[in-house]
Amino acid sequence: MTTGEVVTRQVLSDHPDLMVVAFRFAASGAIGALHSHPHVEATYVESGHFRFILGDREEAFEAGDSFVIPSGQTHDCVCLVPGTLIDSFTPRRDDFL
Repeated sequence: MTTGEVVTRQVLSDHPDLMVVAFRFAASGAIGALHSHPHVEATYVESGHFRFILGDREEAFEAGDSFVIPSGQTHDCVCLVPGTLIDSFTPRRDDFL
């Protein structure tokens, strides 16, 4: 499934309590738009380098880093070096099915 011109989304596994999703960013400058949702989100940077806005702070992450985004926190990302984010959501993101 495509989420933008150079970003793809693939649901890797899902259950009503948990969903794991790969987001592949094919180009520097690709953006994950500013948004929030009721799900807790854990992100693992499988490859690449990304800058995130997490609430009122900005932070950069690269391959091997991981972090948690609390329920309701506004966030976005910009791809600095092409790569893949592996996101886990609890509960499942039914809007991704």
